[in-house]
Amino acid sequence: VQPVESGGGLVQAGGSLRLSCAVSERAFSTYAMGWFRQAPGKEREFAAAISRGGGVTDYSDSVKGRFTISRDNRKNTVYLQMNSLNIEDTAVYYCAARAGADYGATSRDTTSFQYWGQGTQVTVSA
Repeated sequence: VQPVESGGGLVQAGGSLRLSCAVSERAFSTYAMGWFRQAPGKEREFAAAISRGGGVTDYSDSVKGRFTISRDNRKNTVYLQMNSLNIEDTAVYYCAARAGADYGATSRDTTSFQYWGQGTQVTVSA
């Protein structure tokens, strides 16, 4: 199970980006998914999570109302639509997969996720 992120880049404040995370796993629908981010000099933090079927989502307070997580189990892909970006959103964004989750469960805990991508850089300029 290897998540592979894409879609990062440089964007001006107020702009939008959509991150994608493809997972090479036929049983993708059995994995709960999450997006985390790590800014320079800071610990990795939770951004958003989605349950196996996509019916339950969770967001950190800092991104709620601006970011939307979704998944397409036919394409083995999870997305993070990021709108109204601000400088504080600058970070490396990581996609993570969690095996063994209950159908409607999400998690904010990094230790709950067994598989991690390499990350994609998002830089927001003033």
